[in-house]
Amino acid sequence: MNKRERVLAAMNLQPVDRLPVGFWFHFQAEQGVGQACVQAHLDYYNHIDVDMVKIMCDSYFDYPNPVAKAVKEPQDWYAMKPLGKSHPFIQEQVARAKAVKAGLKDDMVVIYNVFAPFSLIRFSVGDDLVMDHLQRDPKAIAYALDVIAQDCCLLSELLVTEAGIDGVYYCVQGGEKNRFTPEYYREHITPTDLRVLEHANRFGIANVLHCCGWAGIPNNMEIWQDYPAKTVNWACYVEDMDLVQGKAFFGGRCVLGGFDNRPQGVLYAGTKEEVEAETLRLASQAGSTGVILGADCTLPATVDVHRFQWVVDALNQPA
Repeated sequence: MNKRERVLAAMNLQPVDRLPVGFWFHFQAEQGVGQACVQAHLDYYNHIDVDMVKIMCDSYFDYPNPVAKAVKEPQDWYAMKPLGKSHPFIQEQVARAKAVKAGLKDDMVVIYNVFAPFSLIRFSVGDDLVMDHLQRDPKAIAYALDVIAQDCCLLSELLVTEAGIDGVYYCVQGGEKNRFTPEYYREHITPTDLRVLEHANRFGIANVLHCCGWAGIPNNMEIWQDYPAKTVNWACYVEDMDLVQGKAFFGGRCVLGGFDNRPQGVLYAGTKEEVEAETLRLASQAGSTGVILGADCTLPATVDVHRFQWVVDALNQPA
């Protein structure tokens, strides 16, 4: 099987010749911007033998809506309008995806990192302001999230129809157990989470739901359990839910992950022998169908990418 065939077979719960592998990390400083970011992706994916590509949205975490930047009181959100197709926030990300796709030496499944509206609004104006306004006037935040969702939908669509990639890596956040009750999240955040994901599913064939454990705090995972995506990735070590448990929890869908992404994890800090042993342990535990080996989340930017090759090489060893 080639890389593309292997990943799509895993996502569609079909047999594979070996488990596919995918790892990613944020690009820092000048490598996170413009053509340098495109080249950084190609320098990695064209030299390390992983099976799938996730293009990072580095330098586009901040949702650059001028109204959002000026918000002081909840009612201020009602002046916000979508950025639209011609805005650099949309066009530059589509261009990045198209350029990375064009520069790959192998035929691979390519996905692009898209954050859910609740993440983008917090990146834009800060967590404290959003949480305060959500308590004071949840309808105002709902309006703002809907505006952001329109841009996220458009971005997800154009990444496929114009850039030619296969789908999105859709990152949902904010489900920490110390933030909301599950019922509150489902009422106030889920509607726009789903609006974007369902739109992305109309276009992409390889969308991944990433249930982010960025804060190191366990999430109310049940809030995302029914979100429709072909493949699911979560923080196994934060949630105390391994690949086997996660596959059952998410209804038998393809699962992606298994490795701890933190600096103390084997993948980042272990010896070659330890990485190889963990690879074979995960492969034996998780089974051969509907599994892509990866990490809980992005690896630290300082990770040695040759460690990812150790994982692939271990899987390629004769049984």
